[in-house]
Amino acid sequence: MTKPVLAIVGRPNVGKSTIFNRIAGDRISIVEDMPGVTRDRIYSSAEWLNTEFNLIDTGGIEISDAPFMSQMKEQAELAIEEADVILFLVDGMNGITAADEEVSKMLFRSKKPVVLGVNKIDNPERKELLYEFYSLGMGEPIGVSGTHGIGLGDLLDQVVSHFPEHEEEVKDDETIYFSLIGRPNVGKSSLVNAILGKERVIVSDIAGTTRDAIDSGFEREGQKYVIIDTAGMRKRGKVYETTEKYSVMRAMKAIERSDVVLMVIDAEEGIIEQDKKVAGFAHEAGRAVVIVVNKWDAVEKDDKTMQKFEQKIRDHFLYLSYAPIVFVSALTKQRLHQLFPVINQVAENHALRVQTNVLNEVIMDAVAMNPAPMDNGKRLKINYATQVASKPPTFVIFVNDPELFHFSYKRFLENRIRETFGFIGTPIKIFARKKND
Repeated sequence: MTKPVLAIVGRPNVGKSTIFNRIAGDRISIVEDMPGVTRDRIYSSAEWLNTEFNLIDTGGIEISDAPFMSQMKEQAELAIEEADVILFLVDGMNGITAADEEVSKMLFRSKKPVVLGVNKIDNPERKELLYEFYSLGMGEPIGVSGTHGIGLGDLLDQVVSHFPEHEEEVKDDETIYFSLIGRPNVGKSSLVNAILGKERVIVSDIAGTTRDAIDSGFEREGQKYVIIDTAGMRKRGKVYETTEKYSVMRAMKAIERSDVVLMVIDAEEGIIEQDKKVAGFAHEAGRAVVIVVNKWDAVEKDDKTMQKFEQKIRDHFLYLSYAPIVFVSALTKQRLHQLFPVINQVAENHALRVQTNVLNEVIMDAVAMNPAPMDNGKRLKINYATQVASKPPTFVIFVNDPELFHFSYKRFLENRIRETFGFIGTPIKIFARKKND
């Protein structure tokens, strides 16, 4: 099930990034008291009243030589297009501006649900400032303080109440859903066409041609698949930055629906910083991952070229040590046949469940061979372990004190579990819980 989307819209310096960080529960956007300062990540997952949703901060849209008002309009248009609910944020201390009025007209015409937040209402005396904002026609203004966190509960109550009823996507357990992610122009659309054997997706040398996710169902050697081609993700700071920010959100939606994610890298250009950020989305979402090096036909090779490239990938993607690597060419279909056995394997591992008694034998053998180190005179004691979920495989280990379950020992146990059961291509999650006496 894809999560609903909340977009935060408002003119610069009204506190969008501060509110974004409050809702996301983390300091994700750069916050500084200067207009237009948002330059960092503008999307996140959030949760309120057991409702998970995706969050977009539309600040920081930079278009060279573009008039201020046109930037505001484009910002609002993109939010209208992508969001289920829009949080229209204004500044209670400065009152209504011409930009506020212009955006409010656009939002009103959109027919999308809008929640009006009036920021910088830091104390009860400032509540009288709210009355002016009724004239925007956006319903009851809700006073908040991003700096102090005041009023956010009431604000989010309103937001969640407007989210549409999302129906659970009914999936065939026998079908493998997989998506392709990667920065623009690495050949994702060409790979889709090569896999499907027909021009299902428009192929162009213009980076970022794909603007939405397209599902294609097909069958190969008795196995059913659904392939999701995602919009390209482009490095920020470019003229075309605005639409790419929303393409990232679309890609995140596709990742949420996938069992397996193909992280596509351009063999000609090699690995760049943006590749690591893009791959991080799939890892954080707990999806099975295959690293696909495309355009391998265009690389001059000797007998060590592939080995060296693979080592570079391992050095750059330390957190994806579990992900297999496949070298292909969408243009010549070179090694494309090797892709599907790998997709099948990682999908199976992603859904794998381990019997509790077998799991505990592995854990206890590992502990016997390498007991946890002492910590201030105390030692971690593991009572038993169980798998509580799959996709990704998730394990709970019951211990005497979770504080003693250090990261290094968690990694040791994860490695032993992988050595025994494989889990190639899938992240695994391990949590410590205190055993109830």
